[in-house]
Formats: sequence, structure tokens, C-alpha cells
Amino acid sequence: MKRLHLEHPEDTILTGDLSVLDAFLAPNDYSVKIDGSPAIVWGTNPDNGKFFVGTKSVFNKRTPKINYTVEDICRNHPQFELQSILIRCLHCLPRTDDVPFQVFQGDFIGFGGYRDYKPNAISYTFDRVMNGGVVVAPHTYYTGNTLKDMEANALTFVLLSGDGADFIQPDAWISEYGATMNIKQMVGFARQMATLVDFATEKEAKQLKIDLNAYIRDGDEVIAEEFANYQLVRLWCLVENIKTEYMKLMRDNFKCECFLGNNYIDGEGYVMTGEHGTYKLVNRWVFSHYNFNIIRSWISSYAGVDAPVYKNR
Repeated sequence: MKRLHLEHPEDTILTGDLSVLDAFLAPNDYSVKIDGSPAIVWGTNPDNGKFFVGTKSVFNKRTPKINYTVEDICRNHPQFELQSILIRCLHCLPRTDDVPFQVFQGDFIGFGGYRDYKPNAISYTFDRVMNGGVVVAPHTYYTGNTLKDMEANALTFVLLSGDGADFIQPDAWISEYGATMNIKQMVGFARQMATLVDFATEKEAKQLKIDLNAYIRDGDEVIAEEFANYQLVRLWCLVENIKTEYMKLMRDNFKCECFLGNNYIDGEGYVMTGEHGTYKLVNRWVFSHYNFNIIRSWISSYAGVDAPVYKNR
């Protein structure tokens, strides 16, 4: 099963893949990145035609945890918080046997009946009370003839909300195409710089990401000359700056106030999808820094992955 793993644009260039530079100049689809938890997978299993819900553990290689009934949920997920979420999702998420794509994934925001939610690091205050039984931010659909062989795709179409579920999918777009001239110039400079770079191997890139994340975690400026491969880190910094300028052109109709701690923020960021790949556009110096340092309350491991307790306010 091929999952959709979102990378930061600047991280993707470390091994010499410059596709994101093409992506910055090409038409793309955009979506608002919403910070929910846990990840919910639901749909019709093509292996047997039955509707199921679960976490990402439905794709476990050895012991997939696929839930068709309440009994399945209680057996596969002993944690009460997660049981409550999945049972409500089982009852409320719409059946998918009559739609072209039958398996979806999204981030759980909370139960309906509220305006204020804190499913993860970001607190959301919507402009209305959520009326569905569950509130979910869908972002992925899967294609394939069997569940284990399914391939993930960025969700670029709208799922209809109903009495059972409120789907949060605000529109996003890039504005002021005239202002992209600056982006074009920066991309051109990045291409020139790339000709002078010795790119990293996969192993080296993995370690370099750890080292760069340490700077972000500590809130320290990344100084290229402090790295052995400083030309590569200079390119990383330039691509990160291109992303920052690109995000200034992003617009959306997300009717919600977002807070990180006590601070008002625009949101987590965006997802950009097109022929050159799918990337997450996030201000790492705000959101990732906070995420690295936040003290969280954790449910003991569910779905094989530790996840924070969601709270409705």
C-alpha cells in the first residue's frame, strides 16, 4: 500500500529532486491543512464490499485492524477515547459503495454540537455550530482493487456533508499571479545554485533533516556555514524562503479562527498538489517549533501510534 507522505518543499531537494521548483511555477490544486487527530480511514473494503472504519492501522501489513462492527472496534482498540471516536464514526460517516472512490482518510476534529475544538495543537473556533455527528477534515482518497494494494491520492474534490458528518474542506487558491514574478526569479536562482551542490544520499538526507529540525526545535537560525555540506544547506534555505514568499500569495475561505496556545494564527498552512507532486506548505518556525516543544497529554498507544487526547470545549 502506497501512503501519501507529505514533505516540506525544502526537505525534498536534499537528494537532488528539484521537482518542487517546477511545482512552484505550475498550476496546482490547493487545500487548507487542518491539524486534527486521530487519522480516520473509512469506506467500502473492495475485498468484501463491507463498510469499515479505522485508523491508519487498517493498512498494517501483519495485523490490519479493520472495523466493521462495534465489537471489532472494542477488540482492536482497547482505549476508551478511541473506541468512542470510532464507534461514532461507524454510525455517522456516509457509506461509500455508490461513489467512484470508496476509501477515504481524514483528520478527526471532534463530535458535533460545538463551535470550539482542539483536536491537536491548534484550537479552532468555527463560525457556526457543527451539526453533524462527527466533524472530519478529509484529505486523502485511495484507489485499488484490494485494500492492501491501495494507493493514496490527495483529495482535490469535495465530499458532501450531511446529518451524519460535517466535512471541513475550505477552498484555497493562489492570488496575484503578477506577484509570482518574484517567485520565478527565486526559482531561477535556485536552479543555478543547484548546479554547484553535492546532493546527499538518502541516508545523509535523513540525518540532515534531523539536524535541521534541531535548529527549528530550538528556534535557532539555520546558518549554512555550520554544516559540512553548506552549499546544500544554502539551497535548502533558499527553497524555504521561496515557500515563505509563495505562502504570502495563498488565500482561502476557511471560516474559522485558529489559535496556537494563546496566539492567533492564520492556520497550520496549505497542501499543494499538481503534476510535480504533493507538498505541505507550513511555517515551520511557528507551527513545527511549537509542535516540537509542546507538552501534550497522550492516550496510551492506540492504533500502534501514540496520539494526543482530543478535546471539545
